[in-house]
Parts: sequence; C-alpha cells; structure tokens
Amino acid sequence: MRTSNAAWCLAGLVAGGAGLATSYLATNVMNIRESPVVAVAELVIRHTPGSVAEGAIDTLGPSDKPVLVGVILGLLAILFAIIGWQARRRWWLATVLFGLLALVGLVAVLSYKNTTATDALPVVVGLATWLLVLFVLAERLRWIEVLPDSHPPTEEDPYPPLTDEQRHSRRGFLVGAGSIAVLAGVTGAIGHWAGRGRRNVEKARRLVRLAGVSKPPQPAGVSVGVDGVTPWVTPADEFYLIDTAVRVPTIEPQDWSIRIHGMVEKELELSYEDLVSRDLSQGWITLSCVSNEVGGDLIGNAWWSGVRVADLLAEARPSRDADAVLQTSQDGWTCGTPLEALTDDRNAMLAVAMNGAPLPIEHGFPVRTIVPGLFGYVSACKWVVDLEVTRFDRITAFWTDKGWSELGPVKMSSRIDVPRGGEEVPAGAVTFAGVAWAQHTGISGVQVSIDDGDWHSAELGRVPNNDTWVQWKAVVDVEPGDHTVKVRAVDRTGLPQTGEEQDVVPDGATGWHSVDFSVVA
Repeated sequence: MRTSNAAWCLAGLVAGGAGLATSYLATNVMNIRESPVVAVAELVIRHTPGSVAEGAIDTLGPSDKPVLVGVILGLLAILFAIIGWQARRRWWLATVLFGLLALVGLVAVLSYKNTTATDALPVVVGLATWLLVLFVLAERLRWIEVLPDSHPPTEEDPYPPLTDEQRHSRRGFLVGAGSIAVLAGVTGAIGHWAGRGRRNVEKARRLVRLAGVSKPPQPAGVSVGVDGVTPWVTPADEFYLIDTAVRVPTIEPQDWSIRIHGMVEKELELSYEDLVSRDLSQGWITLSCVSNEVGGDLIGNAWWSGVRVADLLAEARPSRDADAVLQTSQDGWTCGTPLEALTDDRNAMLAVAMNGAPLPIEHGFPVRTIVPGLFGYVSACKWVVDLEVTRFDRITAFWTDKGWSELGPVKMSSRIDVPRGGEEVPAGAVTFAGVAWAQHTGISGVQVSIDDGDWHSAELGRVPNNDTWVQWKAVVDVEPGDHTVKVRAVDRTGLPQTGEEQDVVPDGATGWHSVDFSVVA
C-alpha cells in the first residue's frame, strides 16, 4: 500500500507545530525574554531597510508586528509541510531542513545583548520535538507502505480495496497525528499560562506608589473651545505607540536598574528604588514621532514625571570630549542622543510616570527617557537600562543605521483638525482650528490661507511652557463653493514654518498641511 503525499505533509505540519509549542512552553517556564519565533520577527525588524519599515508602519499601523509574526508562522507551516514530504524519501534532508530552521532561531535569540546559553534551550527543545514527532509519524507511515494489498493491482482494478490491517494502520496514523496536534495545543496553552510575567508586572505597576506624583488639572486657557480639535491632554491609552518590540519587555521594578558609564569620571548604577527616592521633576511635554507625516497624528501631549538626566550626569561628570549618550533598552534597541540636550535647561528626564500614574508597560514601564525638542528615534528610549556617555563618531544606533539623521531635532509643524477633509460647512464665517508645535522653541503665531490667498492670523490657546503643542483657531469669511485651506506656524524666534515638502526620511516631514472643504449656501 502506498501512502499519499498529503499524509506526509500532515506529518511535517504536526511535528512542526509540536516543536513550536514545546519551544514556547520552555521560553515561558524558564522566563526567557522571547520565544524563537518572536526573536526571528524582531531580527527581521532590526535588519529591515528604513524605507520598508516606514512603509509597513504607514500601511499597517499598530498591526505591523502581529502581521509580521503571522507571515512568519505561515511560512513555517509551508516549510513544515515540505519537510514532511521530503521525509518520505530523504529523511536526511528533512533533518537538515529542521536543523537550518533551528539555526535561524538560534541566531535570532543570541542576537540580543547579554544572552547566555540558557536562552538557546527553547530552540534545542523545539528541534528535539520536531525530530522526535516526525520520526514517530514517519515510522507509522512507512509501516503502512509495506503492508500487502488485498491483491495485486490490475488494469481492471488499479486500486484494490483496503485490507482490515491497512484500515487499522491508517486510522492509527490519523489518531496519532490528531492526538499530537491536540497535545501541542494544550502545551501552547500551558506556555501562555506560564508566561504570566506580564500579569505580574501589571500587578506590580498597580502597587507602585510614587511620592509627589499626581496629575494636575488641565491648565486654564489651553483650549480654544472648538469641537473636533484634538484634546490638549492626550490620555495614556490614546497616546501614539511606535517601537520595534514584537513583544514588549515586562520588567518588575525590583528587577530594574540603570547603569551610567562610558566617558565619565564616576560610574553610577541605580535601582528603581534609588531613582524614585530622588527629587522628581514634572511637566507638560509633547512628544512627536519622526515618522509623522504632514497632518499626521503620531504626536501627543502628557504630564510626565521623573528624575532629570542632567542631575544624574552632573554626578557622573562626563568628559569634555563627549558629545553623545548611547541609550539602550532592555530589548536591545538603541538611540544616540546629543549630550547637550540631556544637560541643558530642558526638562529631559528618566520618566517614571505619565499623566499622574506609573508608566503603562507599552510606554516603557518602569522607566523611559523623555527629551523635549528631539524626535523619539534619537531620544525616547523605553525600558531604558543603560546610558553610555560617548561620542557620535564612536557609535551607531538602531534608526541611524537605517539611514536616518543623527541628531533629530523636532521640526515646527501645524495641523488642521477642523474642518475635516471633504466636510461641508455653512457659508459665512467659517471656523478653522487645529494644533501647532515646535517643542522646546514654542509657537508665537499660526496663520491660515484660503485658496492660496492672504494669510489670516489665528487665535492661540495659552500654554504652560514651550515644550507643548498649542491649539489655534481662525475665523474667516468664505464664499460658497469648493475651497482649500492651508496652515503654517511661526515659532518664538520669528521663523515661519517652511512650505517646502519633504518626506519623513531622514529627519522628519516638512510642508504646509492643507484640507479641501466645501461651503454651501
């Protein structure tokens, strides 16, 4: 009796799924940071060209990483089926292919900083499961192949009926494969339960009490009172999220520490308790992403609380030759920050709270870096654990390796929130409103132009400092018909926002935001 190719492909799929499940279980039981599949996904992210990464973020948004993991799992399923098919005649080739897959996982896992041999164990467990399960299922299939048919095939009867023994053996293979598949599912579920580290961190976060940290009321006068304008304060659960972590690090406060070293006279190492026991600085600070398109929403404003980096660096006493600080996240992400931006009068901090509460895990709990006036790709290191005082000519960092600019100062920008694109508004006095920002410089004026006509000055909301965005409102008489409104800002140095259009790469988008709308009688 000859078995079908489908049966061998099924054997490969079952073996592959079982290996992934046991590997996932081992990862969570041993409290290893990432499973091999997630490690491979993050390796792909780290080596993806900047333009491709930017396109994925623009197209998929927060779903980019789950989609990547899904694609990897789909490719693995295809490869597992091929391996099962090859095992029918070339067992050695199936073994080699499984070994190559394990090697890719091993390289990805060991690509993180500070990994040990222990981190490789889930890969070893997965490979052993692959080979063992495929061997068991392949032996069953080979036994079926050698069973004699009820009678030799003939032209009149090319497919003799199955014997009782053949039916029993085929049923045994299907039952065995199904049982292993169910067991793999149970193993994966147990692994998920075992990976309750995040739940423990969430609990620890809820129990954190930060003396002196509270969220003040929204400052008076910051709102221009127009419905549809983005709120001046951004809630934590609505704040934009951009990072490269497929699975965000989960760090309990007692396990966190930070090292300040490099070109300093005195190295510092602080625990979480050491940090939060210091005097805390607080302030309203707007953060924006370098990936924000003109008119985009990758920007938010919150009340941040933390310890000023300048005070910590003053204790470490950087060398006069240093001009940069290489920040490193617990997941290995890096960014290079100008030393001057961390030691001048701006409120750069190791933040521990957002809007009066401990940082959300996705926003860097227990500690992240906030630097007003710089794009996040060179400053906003979530889950930060290392600050190395150094020089730019001695370091590279994650995004600068992909072609982005080294310094990354925030560019002045403005956005129209009201009216929305394509909206119809009544004729007469039309209200235009939105937000503008030039962090650490401040906005002194905003102007709008209808159909490339004269610029009309807008009314600005009040702001508590130059590190936040500002709401604006302009009322202009507009005749019925289809129109286009543009907006531009002026910073506190008198510099007007450029209308020259530039893409986000390499150091942020420029240009005037415009909206098409219709006025009806």
